Amino acid sequence: MLNANTNSNTSVTPVGDTPTGRFKADKKRLINCSQVDVNQLMPLKYHWAWEHYLNGCANHWMPTEVGMTKDIETWRSSKLSDGERFVIMRNLGFFATAESLVANNIVLAIFKHVTNAECRQYLLRQAFEEAVHSHTFLYIVESLGLNESEVFNMYHEVPAIAKKDQLEMELTSEILDHDFTTDTFEGAQAFLKNLIGYYLIMEGLFFYTGFVMVLSFHRRNMMTGIGEQFQYILRDETIHLNFGIDLINGIKQENPGLWTPEFQQSIIDRIKYAAELEIEYAKDCLPTGILGLNGDLFREYVQHIADRRLERIGLTPQYGSSNPFPWMSETMDLSKEKNFFETRVTEYQSSGSLNWD
Repeated sequence: MLNANTNSNTSVTPVGDTPTGRFKADKKRLINCSQVDVNQLMPLKYHWAWEHYLNGCANHWMPTEVGMTKDIETWRSSKLSDGERFVIMRNLGFFATAESLVANNIVLAIFKHVTNAECRQYLLRQAFEEAVHSHTFLYIVESLGLNESEVFNMYHEVPAIAKKDQLEMELTSEILDHDFTTDTFEGAQAFLKNLIGYYLIMEGLFFYTGFVMVLSFHRRNMMTGIGEQFQYILRDETIHLNFGIDLINGIKQENPGLWTPEFQQSIIDRIKYAAELEIEYAKDCLPTGILGLNGDLFREYVQHIADRRLERIGLTPQYGSSNPFPWMSETMDLSKEKNFFETRVTEYQSSGSLNWD
């Protein structure tokens, strides 16, 4: 167990000794565990991780299963205003690279330091889903005949996107440092900060304004192919978020010394800063407002989502804002019916762990 008194210049002995013989599930730890062989899945300790894995598998999909014919016709027609096209392009530009950043962080930064087999099992599933999401944006770009270079370089060329991505990439770089270890107090806190940065901020906050914007088209029966794929992605991301929160809270529970008042405040400040970046991004996407959407509404929405994320890791909400888009709950109704021959049913086989908010 790590605490604030741990010397940052010395390694902390991981929980347990070298694995020998059979073990009991209660010997497992989420990080810094040496007593249990990380390759041995059973017996399970963190059943929530296994449930998230099963839920993800039950919702397997591929973008090419969704028809794009109507979207192509709409895109080539005069049905969309310049502002509407701009919103679609901006969100494709953000998500196209953001999904890759999340995948890279899982594979290169998180996986190595999570010392539990069932959590690693889910991380492998999540990494695959991030690859599917990246495939989705390539499929959309190719289907609509968009400029690939323009879309996939927005994270370099659009400041509102670049600032968000830079905030995340710095977290990955910190973990990839040659000398990084979770065996120290500072290292374990840095790892926790990475998890919060990617699960709560990237997937739990930065993605959500884009979901609202794109699903606004779907709500008007426009760009329904893109909208359907965003529904699939949103449902995947909901499980990602729930897994991340369970992992974060689990590490906190096993290492309560990490959750110092100073660290808590730094996380609150980071989420508030991220919220401002997301509000800036929303204004960049909607300079004049369209579809009944504008920057002021997204300020309220982003603050509402930020409060929900803070609450779920035991921190105090900062804004007290309400949700200005109640229709999102209807859009994400798990029981909606669809024509089998035109699209897959977008419902989970197991939805008990889902929390859309």
